[in-house]
Amino acid sequence: MKHKLLTIGVAAATLLAMSACTDSDAATTTDDAGSSASAELTPVTVGVIPIADTAALYLGDSLGYFEDAGLDLTIETAESGAAIAPAVVSGDYQFGFSNNLSLLVANEKGLGLTTVSAAVATTGDPSSDMGGIIVKADSDIQTPADLAGKTVSSNAVGNINQVVTRAAIDADGGDSSTTEFVEVAFPDAIAAVENSQVDAAYVVEPFVTAALAAGDRVVSYAYAEFDPKLDIASYFTTQAYADENPDVVEAFQEAMTKSLEAAQDDPDAVRDILTTYTKTDAATAAKIVLPVFPTEIDRAALEKLGSAAVEYGILTAEPDLDALLH
Repeated sequence: MKHKLLTIGVAAATLLAMSACTDSDAATTTDDAGSSASAELTPVTVGVIPIADTAALYLGDSLGYFEDAGLDLTIETAESGAAIAPAVVSGDYQFGFSNNLSLLVANEKGLGLTTVSAAVATTGDPSSDMGGIIVKADSDIQTPADLAGKTVSSNAVGNINQVVTRAAIDADGGDSSTTEFVEVAFPDAIAAVENSQVDAAYVVEPFVTAALAAGDRVVSYAYAEFDPKLDIASYFTTQAYADENPDVVEAFQEAMTKSLEAAQDDPDAVRDILTTYTKTDAATAAKIVLPVFPTEIDRAALEKLGSAAVEYGILTAEPDLDALLH
């Protein structure tokens, strides 16, 4: 498996990771068999964001699930699903990881995306979740309502984080229409808050724990507050690719199901693998709040998200969930 770092330009983003043998003949036979087996693997590239949400993919790859399914996996990284989607549409990637609202937005624009696997969901705990809105320790922002009239960052504008933040503000009695949302990558969000470039930032793990360790506060775990069953993101491809390559899609789904189950069953393995593809140290990884790694997407929560996106002007009409859900 190969890991690469992807950098996508702003224009694209707007469109949306032997034992030795003493017998020489045996060694030759083994090498030939290995080369033959490798040649039979189907190469696939998947674009992800290097955060705790994608730990199941990395874990499953380390456990050999993708190779077992006949896939030679390459993982590319980017800052948001909005940056990954164009690479999937163009065919540079076969699969991608994105928050579910960005997928709905992409389909409203006619990109023809379809989910192939669940990825990550909120823990449902509004007192301690895997994603939340952070502020400086001495900020006058004490509740979500106080975010009215303030500037809040997310890794992309117009995504799931913006919608759940607005919902939290309004539910708390504030006016979210007065809140300004700006784009700041997750790794840069803590510094942006502490340097007063923004008043607050929506971050996910491991950055929630890192922010708390730096002395910042969480004013809302907005995913969990929005819906305790909310799926944050999914793995996806284009409908055209799914139609043309059903065996590859099925193999990817098989490997992802095993990967998600392994991640859900073994939190210590998730914490360990997280340190291999992020800058998170073992001490921080031991403290983070892990997400739920579901194998199915909760349709009711997704419908609620779509309706809220229409209310807040991210979508122009109720989304076609049947078109998105594979």
